[in-house]
Amino acid sequence: MTKLQTVGARLRTNWQDPLIRRHVVLLFVGKAIGLGIVLTLITRWFLPAVLGAQAAATPATPALDPMAAINAINTVWTLVAAFLVFCMQVGFVLLEAGFARSRESVNILVEGIADTCICGITFWLWGFAFMFEPGNGFIGLHGFALQGLAATYGTTGVPLLAFWVFQFAFADTCSTITSGAMIGRCGFVGDLLYSVGVTGFIYPIIGHWAWGPDGWLATMGPIPFHDFAGSTVVHTIGGVISLAGAIALGPRLGRVFKRDGGGPMPAHDLIIGAAGGLILWFGWYGFNPGSTLSALDTGGIGRVSFNTTLAACSAGLTSLFYSYIRTRKWDLALTTNGFLAGLVAITCPCYWVDPVGAFFIGIGAGIVVVWGIDALEYLRIDDPIGAVPVHMVAGIWGTLSLGLFAAGKYGAPTPTGQDISTVVTGLFYGGGLGTLKAQFIGSAAITLSTFAAAMALMYAVKATGTLRISAEGELEGLDLHEHGSSAYPEYMISGSESVILTMSAKDDAAA
Repeated sequence: MTKLQTVGARLRTNWQDPLIRRHVVLLFVGKAIGLGIVLTLITRWFLPAVLGAQAAATPATPALDPMAAINAINTVWTLVAAFLVFCMQVGFVLLEAGFARSRESVNILVEGIADTCICGITFWLWGFAFMFEPGNGFIGLHGFALQGLAATYGTTGVPLLAFWVFQFAFADTCSTITSGAMIGRCGFVGDLLYSVGVTGFIYPIIGHWAWGPDGWLATMGPIPFHDFAGSTVVHTIGGVISLAGAIALGPRLGRVFKRDGGGPMPAHDLIIGAAGGLILWFGWYGFNPGSTLSALDTGGIGRVSFNTTLAACSAGLTSLFYSYIRTRKWDLALTTNGFLAGLVAITCPCYWVDPVGAFFIGIGAGIVVVWGIDALEYLRIDDPIGAVPVHMVAGIWGTLSLGLFAAGKYGAPTPTGQDISTVVTGLFYGGGLGTLKAQFIGSAAITLSTFAAAMALMYAVKATGTLRISAEGELEGLDLHEHGSSAYPEYMISGSESVILTMSAKDDAAA
């Protein structure tokens, strides 16, 4: 018998013994239980500890780049549009200086530059947060000094800082508009004070109602208020504040109104004024098409650009011929204000109307701006450049016109194109009165609220004694009295008359 056979016979003999069989079974069961416990300890505690230590020792996988969500094309488009809008500051100061008297030209430029700088600081520290960040229906409550905000603004794909630059240019436009009806008699310190109130509080807080992510007008049901590029938010607000300032200041010394046998004081340089108006027209191609925030919405930016152009043209011609019918003269100043009124009016509805609508909106603007000028003259409110008729009156008309002319074919711009799931339809295109009612509510709420806030601001500044320059300073001229320099140093300007002697003529006379 072999050794293997001997071992097998022994195992069979032992397995037949009940006691031995029992011990073997218990032994194997005990070993299985012990193995299970060991495996449990390994899988539940040992392996996670080891793997965790290895993960800690291994460099972490880099987080997703927050800039990856940025759309480069839309960013460049938005910034170029912002730069165009900022160029409108040149147009504004030229328009105002040309339409005003020569002795307040330096004052206009210094105020424009100072207002721009104030706007930049206030809009960075708290204005942007008030206007564009969530809070409640009336004011934003987050993102002061742009802290704690996402890399991009909302779903635009545009970096937050680029979006801020674009909106800063809009805020600066509103701030500049406010000075238009206050030219020639507003003290420089008073201008600095009310500028903080405008760009730091009135504009961003009331603007939040229409453009904030949770603004009560933007979320109003069943139809929300629409203002694509700011006929109300920028221009009506600016024009209303300008009106409040003109009322608080009173007219310039020597200003005699038509009903009293006088008329507007003549502009000192219509060439500069008209050139400034044309620069503003050029800047409007950033103002309106840029408000898509999307270069990929090619149909939208093309339509907005065309509508902007057509409304300006029809408005300018309307005012030109209207002025000729009234006076038998082709009035340059009125024609300039006419096309500017058309640009203001089309700013709200430019995305949602077709060319026919833009044409008639411009005609309406060319008419109402003349009516606005006549109304101010009758009410004895001194507005040297027509800021109130151009921005407030035409802005209200343009806002309401959306409720009439919205074509019912266009929705909203998106980072990649246009969303037409919800379109805007006006009364003349079968939309009923719904959109017109929403536009009326928004325009009325913003106009009245702005006027109340602006009157409170202007009279508060007036109480400090800084709003209006002294009579002596006004007669001397703001340029010399406030800034110690003249825009035309080779001329000597005496009092309110343009008694001009060139330096060379003075030398000749002396000789």
